[in-house]
Amino acid sequence: MSGPLLFGTPRRIRRGATLTLVFGTMLATGAAAGSLTEPQQRARPRIEAAPAADAQRQSADAAGTAQDPAGDGKSGAADPRGTAAQKADSERIAREIAAGKVGPQAVQRLVSRSGDRWSSFYTAQEYAGLQEALDGRYVGTGLWVRRIDGGRIQIARVQSGSPAQRAGIRVGDVLDSIDSVRCTGLAVTEVVADLRGDNVPGSTVTLAVQRADSDWTVTMQRATLATEAVTVSHPDGPDGPTDIAIDAFTLGTGEQVRAAVAAAEHGVLLDLRGNSGGLVEEAVAVASTVLDGGLVATYDVHGKQQALYAAAGGDTAKPLVVLVDGGTMSAAEMLAGALQDRGRAVVVGSRTFGKGSVQMPSTLPDGSVAELTVGHYSLPDGRGVDGHGIEPDVQVSGGQDAAAEAREVFAGLGTPS
Repeated sequence: MSGPLLFGTPRRIRRGATLTLVFGTMLATGAAAGSLTEPQQRARPRIEAAPAADAQRQSADAAGTAQDPAGDGKSGAADPRGTAAQKADSERIAREIAAGKVGPQAVQRLVSRSGDRWSSFYTAQEYAGLQEALDGRYVGTGLWVRRIDGGRIQIARVQSGSPAQRAGIRVGDVLDSIDSVRCTGLAVTEVVADLRGDNVPGSTVTLAVQRADSDWTVTMQRATLATEAVTVSHPDGPDGPTDIAIDAFTLGTGEQVRAAVAAAEHGVLLDLRGNSGGLVEEAVAVASTVLDGGLVATYDVHGKQQALYAAAGGDTAKPLVVLVDGGTMSAAEMLAGALQDRGRAVVVGSRTFGKGSVQMPSTLPDGSVAELTVGHYSLPDGRGVDGHGIEPDVQVSGGQDAAAEAREVFAGLGTPS
């Protein structure tokens, strides 16, 4: 088995032993978005929105937010065949790839029949697109989409400077069709992948759009756009906490969060809702901004234990509340769980997804990649995440405003001395 270690079903093979904790094909950006479904069901990367505690975080976005990978509503469900059988299958497939006994089509069949929902197969082009997304770039139109009543697809966000913005598309518009394919009734995964196309900048796509009583079609060219993984805001004004929302752990996320934490005068509300993972090195870098060294997680590869540590010198004085939901996955769960175990943050929201397996990529001669489950990771107190998720310190039911609850918790933490 060759290539770097991956947590989740991640995407990075360029920097030696870089780790990634990613759900499915999280960072395959489509409508400017990523979209994922169960990887063995489709070769094209997808992201599918699933039920979450906060509907505002259910849209697929440029960083690839989304939830239930299998589209079956069973977040974090364990594979019925058991992890031992999954690992055995992964080892067998990896050995056959290393020995040159199987080609891409055979590997794709083996992965699809393995019974492991987290193992996946990508063509060289698909994998290159995922790498670009983790580097903070993607090919798309600049649209975030979500499903609304009747299965319609609504525009949830339009990226500034994108082809979609220049074409006059606005938040709230309804997407009727993409290249004459009707969108109503389709999964977000389908819509996002069709908006993304074949990851070719300059390729054209024609959208039929509805707004109130009018409808029109517009043709635009896909472009290479920058992801917007970190959003910093001050909804309560200068005297309130700094809200830092991380949609995915792409390249540079740690530096952006470090700058935001340093500028936060009254503490931080770290929003990880809908964050389905990313580069582990960036998740650890985020942990390092609010921890003064120490353990973040341990993981195993075929039984061999490894550990991840935060860097020394983080800000441990400012109050910190972390928001999570059912779409918080993989590296995001690792971060939230580490801050919870270390007593550094109060975690608020609903139980996280429960994605704690480790994948390793095996590269075939044609550049295609099979990502295969090889182990699991554990939090600082030794608890596993896979199939269980993170239980928040303060539970918020589906009918409650999680952000408002987090602010109430934050108010009780006081201000740094």
